[in-house]
Amino acid sequence: MSRPMIGITTSFDTQNKQQSLDRDYVIAVERAGGCPLLLPMTEQHNTLAPLFGLLDGLIITGGPGIAKGLIGDLPDDLPPVDETRYQNDMRAFEYAKKKQMPVLGICYGMQFINAQFGGTIYADIQRQCGVEPHSPKRAARAVRHAISLTPQSHLSAILGQTECETNSFHLQAVETVGPKLNISARSADRVIEGIETPDGRIMGVQFHPEKMPHTLFDRIFDHLLAQAHRAVQNA
Repeated sequence: MSRPMIGITTSFDTQNKQQSLDRDYVIAVERAGGCPLLLPMTEQHNTLAPLFGLLDGLIITGGPGIAKGLIGDLPDDLPPVDETRYQNDMRAFEYAKKKQMPVLGICYGMQFINAQFGGTIYADIQRQCGVEPHSPKRAARAVRHAISLTPQSHLSAILGQTECETNSFHLQAVETVGPKLNISARSADRVIEGIETPDGRIMGVQFHPEKMPHTLFDRIFDHLLAQAHRAVQNA
């Protein structure tokens, strides 16, 4: 069986004009049976159309602060996303939606998806909602916490349970979920930890499953690849 091509967005160092990506994303896709393809950031809208035409799925990775749909002001320790990255993320996401590819958003990627669907984002979840830190940047230690999965959600079916423990790295969080999206998970302090479309084709998780290899969270990438395989077969 051929490996579906999974596009992966990257971070962008504005000052040095360099793209970068944590290799954990690449290995997670490889382990699930996909061919990871890092997406370059271009200036022109149609430059990557031939490359996008090769993709069977998309991962929007973690990143800096979301500005669209923002409630409040970004804190000093969270820079806003660079316009170069934002525009390239937009192009990839819009193409994936048009072609009905499976999409997985992780951390920033989940917030990005929610904003594109018309949802809103807390600029600083700790300050605005009075919750404990959800990021090691604020807690000065690794952060792990329990999440509750919505019964009958796709995420609950993928993970095979309704309660589990995840890592946590975020300062922002979803405030209101965009139309046509459902909540699939929350932490104990009610922070939204997962969103998905009713068909499960587009999913977002606030935690980082790629940083928990060889656990049940591998199933999130397995699900993405299973959907990509189906898309290839139905093309």
